[in-house]
Amino acid sequence: MDYFAGIDVGSLSTDVVILNGGGEVCGYSIIETGANSTEASEDALENALAQAGIGRGDLVKIVATGYGRVSVPLADRKFTEISCHALGAYYLFPYTGTVIDIGGQDSKVIRVGEGGKVVDFTMNDKCAAGTGRFLEVMAAKLRVPLDEMGDLSLHAKGEVQISSVCTVFAESEVVSLVARNHPREEILRGLHRAIVSRVWSMVKSIGVNGEVTMTGGVAKNSGVVVLMEERLGKTIHIHSEPQIIGALGAALLARRAFG
Repeated sequence: MDYFAGIDVGSLSTDVVILNGGGEVCGYSIIETGANSTEASEDALENALAQAGIGRGDLVKIVATGYGRVSVPLADRKFTEISCHALGAYYLFPYTGTVIDIGGQDSKVIRVGEGGKVVDFTMNDKCAAGTGRFLEVMAAKLRVPLDEMGDLSLHAKGEVQISSVCTVFAESEVVSLVARNHPREEILRGLHRAIVSRVWSMVKSIGVNGEVTMTGGVAKNSGVVVLMEERLGKTIHIHSEPQIIGALGAALLARRAFG
């Protein structure tokens, strides 16, 4: 059987998906990108191949995506992460018309058309506000594990308003709120609200079309998801591993182009 690989090199993580000729995911891997994108792509690919139980020689083609795609010399083709997230989300949830991708250091809202093609998009890649990096900084300041932030915020009895979405200024606000003994849960909810407000302005700029799918690591944060669903007035589709959607889209493009 033929196999195809998609490699998504992001600022914080490098993700790989292995597809077979039937379009089934046979293996995947998520590792930290670190200081060497090329090395990370090699390591992530080997991990995914091991999970799939195949060797590199079994791969027909490899497609790379993400900001670090230029650092993947083993790739046969390279595509933008916009195209890959749109296709990956559409493949998993065929009625997807809007994709909200909140990654490590950027966020995107993509309008998706027939077949998973990109119709329009807007992107924030100039500032860490509204990204996973923003949450990482705040988690460290509040001494809360990153993967527990969402659930903790859902237990808040109230909400503290964070007036700035700038990471530096918001960090100062958090320090001040902690000093005044505000409950961590309420601070977290306020931080999540700030992220949602930032992303919501992007959503409004291109409009909501059809069903909504959320991708990227921040989709694992239940607090952000709940607040975003409130703004949208609808349920958001989220895959069990939202970080691999870009890599899935890349693997699908490899299969489509060469299969």
